[in-house]
Parts: sequence; structure tokens; C-alpha cells
Amino acid sequence: MDRMGNLVGMIPAADRVSRFSYAIRNIVGEARAVEATGRAVRYMNIGDPVAFGFQPPPHLIEAATRAMRDGHNGYLSSVGILEGREAVAEDYAARGVTISPDRVLLTTGTSEGIELALTAIVNPGDEVLVPCPTYPLYTAILAKLGAVPLYYHTDPERGWLPEPEHLASLVTPRTRVLVLIDPNNPTGAVYPPDVRRALLAVAARYNLVVLADEVYGDLGYQGSVPLLGTLDQDALIISFSSLSKAYLAPGWRAGWMVVGRSPRLDDVLAAIKKLADGRLCSPGPMQYGIPAALRGDRSHQARFQQALLERATLSHQRLSAIPGMRCVMPQAAFYAMPWVALPPGRTDEHFVLSLLRETGILCVHGSGFGLPPERGAFRIVFLASPAELASVYDDIAAFTARYLAA
Repeated sequence: MDRMGNLVGMIPAADRVSRFSYAIRNIVGEARAVEATGRAVRYMNIGDPVAFGFQPPPHLIEAATRAMRDGHNGYLSSVGILEGREAVAEDYAARGVTISPDRVLLTTGTSEGIELALTAIVNPGDEVLVPCPTYPLYTAILAKLGAVPLYYHTDPERGWLPEPEHLASLVTPRTRVLVLIDPNNPTGAVYPPDVRRALLAVAARYNLVVLADEVYGDLGYQGSVPLLGTLDQDALIISFSSLSKAYLAPGWRAGWMVVGRSPRLDDVLAAIKKLADGRLCSPGPMQYGIPAALRGDRSHQARFQQALLERATLSHQRLSAIPGMRCVMPQAAFYAMPWVALPPGRTDEHFVLSLLRETGILCVHGSGFGLPPERGAFRIVFLASPAELASVYDDIAAFTARYLAA
């Protein structure tokens, strides 16, 4: 009781939180419980290159520290420093997409850009097309906004490529946005030009804004993947990227979004800038790393691409060789999404949690990315050294044999 004689109880959380789920980090609670028993956990759940020994190029670190030394530690423009926005516009132009710096915003990582865009475009009850499997940030944001995700298929038998005809069949009068994650997280797929064109055609037919998540674009194993906007510079595309992956600086939270040049997006751009004003600015000194990255030496990317190709090849070979398991060869980034033929009544989460408790290996269940639980899929991050990965795959193989036999 309080001093007024009223019953004091727990303060309830907002209803929207019950709809919010982010499996990649939520599952860490289970890992902490395993660690409490004394077992070491091998974290293969989060795509953080720094956690596996990779570091940003020295000239990026120097640019950020110089900004701090030079006194750039206060609030900045809500859209980001002009030099950074100009560097993004120059980079897009070099890649074949002409854009004004006025249509570029610097954001707190790609994640904030995605949330700003969705908040500016969709109303409660509106629908957003997202790939299945998807990166769970999208569905988490939609849950907060009261919007509805429409999952479109990607086919593992075709390299986890989407099916434009199926996607088009899902569209209703409430559908507002098409999300494309290419190169893809969680599957490592890269969409060929004909698939990309077909997806853009669906978006044009139904007047959909395309959110192009291109944060892994510089991590294709055969070189950088072209921007989606190169196929149609007047398409309704909002593109996102950051320093997190290809520049090995995820903790800097330094990203950008590029709103396509079509005047049909002008109201959306104004709304995004209005929302950006409310959060003041993205981290200041880290913004100075963006021009250093985009105008400076990128030789580390070729080395990183080769390191990822070696790990992807090893992962594909070892996981595909496990009886009862299949795996598609990734084409970019540092994720694989194998799947196992589960016994009747078992789920992907049961498999992943059993793997964690018996071996200390933490992956993320496929249903956390929107796949059916009975599919038996899970995502593994293969940023560890080849020797460490070989040990992990030895243990996954032995565990899977026991699991399926039981």
C-alpha cells in the first residue's frame, strides 16, 4: 500500500511490446543461463566482425578521433554533416546512381534509417512486404507501428531467391512498401538482375515504395553488388547502408539513407527529415568516418571478401555433409541458413536450444526470421577463423546425429 492507502502493484508495459521480438538478441538470455552452469558458449548468433578479431581500417579510426580532438563533440545537423552526405552522393554517383546530397541523411546505423522510413510511410493497419526469411528488425518495427508484415517466399531450392509472382499475389489496397534485403541477411543470397527487375516491376505496378537494404553490398564474394537503383534511377527506392559491415565498424552506428530522386518521394523525404529532427542527430564524431571511408583506401574489402569466401565455402561443405541437413552456398556476407529434417513434433527452436545446452554453440532458429518452426532452419554466423569453424561444425555434426537418432 502507498501512503494514500492505494494498492501498489507492477506497472504494466505497453501492449505493443508484447508484439516486439528480435530473436537474434532475445536468445542470448538462454546462452547466459548455459554460461551460469559453467559451460563456455560459442556465440554464432550476431554478425559482428569485431567480435571475431576484425577491426576498422586505421584511417577511419583516425578520422573519428581527429573529429573528437578538433572539438566536433556537440550536436550536429539532424540530417548529418554536409561532407558526409556529399561523400555518400559521390559514392552513389560512382556506382551509377545520381543523387543530390539533400536527399541523403546520416543515421544511427542502417537500423535507424529503416525505422525512420517505415515510420514516415506506413500507418497502423498498412501492409509491408518482407522476405521470408527476413531480418527481424523489420517485423519488430512494424509491430511497434501497428502495421502488418506480408511474408513473400524465397526458395532455398533456387538459392533463396524470391518469387515475384508470389509476391505480387500478396498485394492488397493496404500494401505500401516492398522490403528488399540484397545481399540478403539471413541467407547470404544475391539476387540476379532479372529477379531484381521483376521485383521492381511489381513495385511499379502497385505503387510501392522499395526499401533497399544494401548494407552488405560490398561483401559479395565476387566483388561489390550493384545498387538496386542502377536498374531504374526514377524508381521509388530508398537505399540504406552503413560502416557496420563492409567497413568493420558496427559499434560506431554510422549509417546513411538515400531517398531516390523521384519527386513522388518528396513528401516522404520531408517526413523523414521531420522525424530526424526529433532525435537531434546521429553520433557526431563517427559521422566523420563516413567521408574517410567512402573517399579513402578500401583495400581491406578485397581481403575481407576473400576471408568470407573461404569461410562460406567451408561452412557450405561441412554443413551440407551432415546427414539430415542441407545448406545453400552463400554468395555474400557472413551468414548461412542450413535446415535439418526434424523428427515429427520438433521445432527449429527446440533444435537450436538443444544444440546450445549440449554443445555451447549459439545459433538463431529460423522461426525467429519468419520461417515455419517445423522447417528446421537456423542461421549461423561464420566470422570465426576456419579452424574454429571446423571445430564448431564437428560438434554440430555429432549433435545432429544424436538428435535425429533420439
